[in-house]
Amino acid sequence: MANYSYPIDEDWTHEEITAVIHFLNLVEEANESGTDKENFLNGYKNFKTVVKSIGEEKRIGREFEAASGYSIYRTLQQAKAATAKRFKL
Repeated sequence: MANYSYPIDEDWTHEEITAVIHFLNLVEEANESGTDKENFLNGYKNFKTVVKSIGEEKRIGREFEAASGYSIYRTLQQAKAATAKRFKL
């Protein structure tokens, strides 16, 4: 995991920030070493409790991909399509 800043909204609570960062960490993990599909999808579900709109999700996705090189969208699609318990991009 590289050293860069996550796209965080200043209006989020500590719990909301934690949920978003946890999910972004799962995206990194899936791309770097692989991760558990169920854990990843649960992380996405928690992420969506904070980031409810598609527009905001896309904005965060663009900012995260620009900083990290990892696409939330492509990683999520790979997780949904994965048939194994673990997946890796």
